[in-house]
Amino acid sequence: MPARSPSSTEPAAPAATAVVPSVDIAALQHLLATVVSPWVTELNLRLLEARPGEVVLALPVAPRHVHGGGVLCGQTMMAAADTAMILAIVSQTGAFRPMTTVQLQTSFLRPIPGSTTEHSGEARVVARVLRLGKSLVFGEIEVQDAAGRLAAHSTTTYALL
Repeated sequence: MPARSPSSTEPAAPAATAVVPSVDIAALQHLLATVVSPWVTELNLRLLEARPGEVVLALPVAPRHVHGGGVLCGQTMMAAADTAMILAIVSQTGAFRPMTTVQLQTSFLRPIPGSTTEHSGEARVVARVLRLGKSLVFGEIEVQDAAGRLAAHSTTTYALL
């Protein structure tokens, strides 16, 4: 007997729904203010979005982080990328645990213009966990300019302690 094709009048089978764990935004904001070293808190990073394994931060382009060439310095972008990855890991694991950066490889693709005398807008830092293992975490981070163009790309490995 041939298989019967479903008719358009029959109700569709219910779709499987995935349970997506929630992310504690307040806990991530607290970590951003308390766990990183004091000089990193001076970057004034702000948490814009978070979902399991991914966070988006705003990085102010402040005069203190713009070098004589009139662009946001790479050290600032790398510190922001490293910090964003910590939060992305916590957003996936659900709680902070001690960890350390094993590797942070960054390619700078375009400058982010800034002023040495006044605030020059914000960059976006998007961090994603690619693989969370028992002791190592692999991730990638994008730093985007105000127009959303990729300015820096990082890959990273963290050791969970």
